[in-house]
Amino acid sequence: MGYFHTALRGLSWMGLLRAFTRSLALIKIAILARILLPSQFGIYGIATLVLGFLEMLTETGINIFLIQQVKKVDDYINSAWVVSIIRGILIGILIFIFAPFIAIYFKNPNATYILYLVSIVPVIRGFINPACVKYQKNLEFNKLFRYDAVIFVVDVCFAIGLGIITKSENSLVYAMIISTLLEVFLSFVYFAPKPKFIFEKEKTLEVINRGKWITGAGVFNYIFQNIDDIVVGRVLGITSLGIYQQAYKISTLPVSEVGEVFNKVTFPIYVNLKDDKKRLKNAFIKTLVIIILIVVPFGFFVFKFPREIINFVLGSNWIPAAPILQLLAIYGVVKAISNSFFSLFLGIGKQEIVTYITLASSLCLVVILYPLIKIFGILGAGYATIIATIFSLPLLTYYYVKYFDTK
Repeated sequence: MGYFHTALRGLSWMGLLRAFTRSLALIKIAILARILLPSQFGIYGIATLVLGFLEMLTETGINIFLIQQVKKVDDYINSAWVVSIIRGILIGILIFIFAPFIAIYFKNPNATYILYLVSIVPVIRGFINPACVKYQKNLEFNKLFRYDAVIFVVDVCFAIGLGIITKSENSLVYAMIISTLLEVFLSFVYFAPKPKFIFEKEKTLEVINRGKWITGAGVFNYIFQNIDDIVVGRVLGITSLGIYQQAYKISTLPVSEVGEVFNKVTFPIYVNLKDDKKRLKNAFIKTLVIIILIVVPFGFFVFKFPREIINFVLGSNWIPAAPILQLLAIYGVVKAISNSFFSLFLGIGKQEIVTYITLASSLCLVVILYPLIKIFGILGAGYATIIATIFSLPLLTYYYVKYFDTK
């Protein structure tokens, strides 16, 4: 069974999807950056940080489990849905309860209301039909394009429209709620079977048990991805947080998104090739070379022209973000390369390796982040993320060599 043409077709559709959605994301940022203040983006950033943390803390790895599943996926839909609903409700309750205390931590009482709003999102997400992973599992990326594109367009349109009307950061969360409701609806319209709220103890425990390494990897990955935001927001304030987050998004758009496209397509292919190490290794090396050839020029362009990019995308009021954008361009390139290894390890069922490496990188980042921020300010966060990401590369190489050298 050959996967080259399947991979090429998948990459084409996923590349088109990413190009489409990220172009819309840039348009959304460009418009809202001229309406909202950096401090307002900072308040929204607090809400997404908290939501992301609790989603990672309770990550069950449902989607990865279903894609890896060699048995009939339909047998696990009910159990996966039950786990997803309970998880979503739990996350929503925790955000609602701790909202005032989180606002106090970030020294901004205005964050309380948006946290109450964002607590609705995970509750709604919990009801998404788990069968939606079938498009990825079956490599039907043309259908996935249509499904995801509609949801994203709705989110962008409502975010911009409500942002213009209200001139409030809450518009971003309102749009998130509306697009999530749409996703739930579409997941039941387009995917079968329709899940039922039936508790099947054995299958539910299997879903949770198989996802435990994903949970660990998710928590450590969240720490790695967001501890810099948390420290910047606490130490330097929400205006610096807004600047840092937008620079981060722009710097990683062209480079990390390329990696994401490849990883989403190659992950199910690696699952199918895991019993043939020679073909698996060849597929991975080809993928890695292509990713490097694409992301390095993109990263160089962002590094070379940070002020021009900031002025074009966000406007002249955001020029202070240019130096950190330049630094984070390096991070984006290295991260895209390291993530390609994670896709391989997940494909062969080695979730524990992903967990170990994300833990090591996170510990490295935690140790160096605060001192570097105190010395270099917002640039210190950029230095720290680059160092911690580079730190993971020898570990990734070690596990890669170890796996393929084992007969």
